Amino acid sequence: MSATTLTRPAPGLKARAREFLALAKPRVVSLIVFCAVIGMFLAVPGLPPLVPVLAATVGIALVAGAAAAINCLVEQRIDALMARTRARPLPRGQVTSSQTLAFALAVGGVGLALLHEWVNPLTMWLTLATFVGYAIIYTVVLKPNTPQNIVIGGASGAMPPILGWAAVTGEVSHDAMILFLIIFAWTPPHFWALALYRRDDYARAGLPMLPVTHGEVFTRLHVLLYTLILTAVTLLPVATGMSGLIYLAAALALDGVFIAYAWRIWRNYSDALARSTFRYSILYLSLLFAALLLDHYLRFPLG
Repeated sequence: MSATTLTRPAPGLKARAREFLALAKPRVVSLIVFCAVIGMFLAVPGLPPLVPVLAATVGIALVAGAAAAINCLVEQRIDALMARTRARPLPRGQVTSSQTLAFALAVGGVGLALLHEWVNPLTMWLTLATFVGYAIIYTVVLKPNTPQNIVIGGASGAMPPILGWAAVTGEVSHDAMILFLIIFAWTPPHFWALALYRRDDYARAGLPMLPVTHGEVFTRLHVLLYTLILTAVTLLPVATGMSGLIYLAAALALDGVFIAYAWRIWRNYSDALARSTFRYSILYLSLLFAALLLDHYLRFPLG
C-alpha cells in the first residue's frame, strides 16, 4: 500500500470552517444571543439604537463562541468518553489544541474589541467577566469538583440579558437583574434533566454531576423543587411592574407545563421523559423571553 493511500486528504475550506464553527457550539450561542437581544429591546421603551444592537449582538456571539471553544479545549479528554460529545472536533482529531486556543483568542479578542469600540466599555468588561466565569471558573474549577457546579456556574450563563441591557443603556438596572434571575433559576432543572438521562456518561467521565454523586431520586426531587423556584422567579416582572397581563398569562401557562414535566420526573421517571423535559426547557425559555418582548411592545407601541 502506497504512502498516498495512507494519508488523509486535507479538509476543504468549508469542512474546516464547519469544524471551527462546531467548536463555538452554535446552538448554545444562539440561545445566549437571543436572550441578550431580548435584553436590548426590553431596556428602552421604543426601538434601541441600531448600531449598538448590531455590534453587541456580533460581539457577544463571538465572545460566547470563544468561551465554548475553551470549554472544548479543556474538556477534550472528557468529551472523548461521552457519547454526547465524542463527535466534537477535538476528540476526533479534526483540530489541534493549539489551533483551538488560537481560534478562541482571535474570535474572543475581536468580539471584545467590537464591544469596546462600538458599544461601551461596561458591556465589554461584563462580557469578559462572563467569559472568565464560564471558560475558567465553571469549566476548570466548578464542573470537575462539585455537584453544585451548574448552580454556581449558572451565574455566567444567566448574564446575556444583562449584557444586552448594558449595551443600549450603559448601566445595569434592577429589571436586568430580574432577567438574570430567571435564567439563573432555569439552569438547574434544565441541566439536571439532561444529567439524569446522561448520568452513565458523566459517571464514566468522572464528573460529579448531581445524579452521579447524590443519586437519581435526589436529583429528580431537586428538578421539581428548582422548577417551583423558577415559577416564583418568573412572576417577578409582573410584581415589579416590568411586565403586564400578557406576560403573566404566558408565564403561568409555560410554568404549568414545566411543573407537570418536573412532577412526572419525580413520580414516574424515565429517560425518555427526562429527554423531553430537557427539550421543553429550551423551548420554555425562548417562549418566556418572547412573551416578555411582546408584552413590552404592547405597552410601549413603536408608533
